Amino acid sequence: MAIPGFEIGIIGAGDMGMLYARRFKQAGYIVNICDTPERYDELVVKHSSLGINILRDGYAVSRRSDYIVYSVPAVTIGKIVEEYGRATKVGAIVAGQTSVKTPEIEAFEAHLPEDVHIVTCHSMHGPNIDTKGQPLAVIRHRSSDAQYARALEVLGALESRMIFLTYEEHDRITADTQAATHLSFISLGTAWSYQGYHPWLNPQFISGINNVKVAMALRIYASKWHVYAGLAIMNPLAKKQLQCFVDSMTDLYKHMVAGKKQEFRDLVYQAADFIFGKDRNHKKILLDDEILDQLSLSQVPKEQSRANSHLSLLSAAVCWYRMGMSPYDNLICQTPPFRMWLGIVEYLFCNKEMLEESIETALEDRYTQAEDLVFYTAVTGWGQCIALGSFEGYRERFEKTAEFLGHKLEEGKDLSTMILKKLTDKDAS
Repeated sequence: MAIPGFEIGIIGAGDMGMLYARRFKQAGYIVNICDTPERYDELVVKHSSLGINILRDGYAVSRRSDYIVYSVPAVTIGKIVEEYGRATKVGAIVAGQTSVKTPEIEAFEAHLPEDVHIVTCHSMHGPNIDTKGQPLAVIRHRSSDAQYARALEVLGALESRMIFLTYEEHDRITADTQAATHLSFISLGTAWSYQGYHPWLNPQFISGINNVKVAMALRIYASKWHVYAGLAIMNPLAKKQLQCFVDSMTDLYKHMVAGKKQEFRDLVYQAADFIFGKDRNHKKILLDDEILDQLSLSQVPKEQSRANSHLSLLSAAVCWYRMGMSPYDNLICQTPPFRMWLGIVEYLFCNKEMLEESIETALEDRYTQAEDLVFYTAVTGWGQCIALGSFEGYRERFEKTAEFLGHKLEEGKDLSTMILKKLTDKDAS
């Protein structure tokens, strides 16, 4: 039930902004939305039938709205709040939808009037997933009790599962759950493009957990580059984990090519014992064969599949072990890619035969070692780009890989959406 006469403003009519606009409109709210002034006519033509108020700019949205959401990239949040924050309606509530909250809060504190309340949020999923039942981080930064209660009432229209955090806690958890996860998936895509082959034609990526890698990589590359660049580059906690992931992979790969078999095994099993315990028969993500078999884009018969070292998954486990971090502790704020990432790491490490095959392949198979060299190169390249803080470099690398994967991006996104929905439905049952 909408609050009578209450108007919600959204600055930024991208995919997430429009998702919010539709949900709030469906709940009965008056919704005001804008994007850059040059997109005004386009938005009127495209969205006028939705029954929302399409305004020319953030000034118009800010002056009349009671709850304002800045749905803009993290890299531009400071500039946009500086531009429109001064026009915020007296007593209004302001939120942001960026994936990194520290620069967002800094922008709010610097540019919003003191009589404005700050109750920000972050839907921990992409625009192609229904908000219902998904985790929603809610951050009360500066607000009266009455306006905080009103903000929660408004956000309740999303029907999400609210998680209450400080902005510092949010950035730590998103670093833990998203940094290495995204690096792994985007590096897979880049490695495939380096070698000029599509994974659905490669015998190493045609079954089981390899299907998940392919589908989730395609899902990410079907999205906007800035979604992932902002988290990786602007969150200092993310950089720490990214470097640990790169270092973990470096050590594992050096053991592989140097023939240090025992050192390789010791490191993998130390990580396994730390994360999953000695008894690894009790999986928590419940990623089963039935689900995995539905995630296939492969054009190669399953019986022609070839063993894979799963170096990316081994490196993730070693990274978590070295950081002293249990990934299960962060499921409270899980994102769909992280849930799938942890699910396939768990699937590998809790299957004794599969883990042994992975280790033996890494240590003995020259073909796999050559393939992993390209993946290792992709990971270190992305790591250097992020360490340098290069948004332009990130965009160029991302868009070049997305172009290579082109015609399969939407199909991969649809398949990953289906599997994520099945996992959500399983949790609810």
